[in-house]
Amino acid sequence: MAITQISVFLENRAGQLSEITKILSDNNIDLKALNIAETADYGILRIISDDCNEAAKLLRNNGFIVTETPVVAAAVPNKAGGLNELLNIISNEDIDIEYMYSVFGQKDGLAYMIFKVKDVDIFTSVLKRYFVVVASGDDLGIK
Repeated sequence: MAITQISVFLENRAGQLSEITKILSDNNIDLKALNIAETADYGILRIISDDCNEAAKLLRNNGFIVTETPVVAAAVPNKAGGLNELLNIISNEDIDIEYMYSVFGQKDGLAYMIFKVKDVDIFTSVLKRYFVVVASGDDLGIK
């Protein structure tokens, strides 16, 4: 089960990230997860919000380059070694992780990791086979 992540191209200049968060804040968009990957010349901001469709529309309307990507939110027991247990399953199933990052906050003693993988359906099926909780948008407060 996939959720939507938006990626925003960032110029390497002071204040650009605050421009984006101001646009989202002014429109009552709540961030659920955020990750920044950068090079010397530019960055990519990855966001999951409570309304990714509206966030993407707002950012596009304000001149930002935005793409939408399906990702998977997998539950991780919030204990020492919890992430390692999940990563061992993924490794043993020979699934390549393109990137991952965490979701803000916790629910029911679980943390959540966002995974970008080649095939969301296969990945979700593998996780469910091992009884890993795959979060829906509702679980994370996403429309």
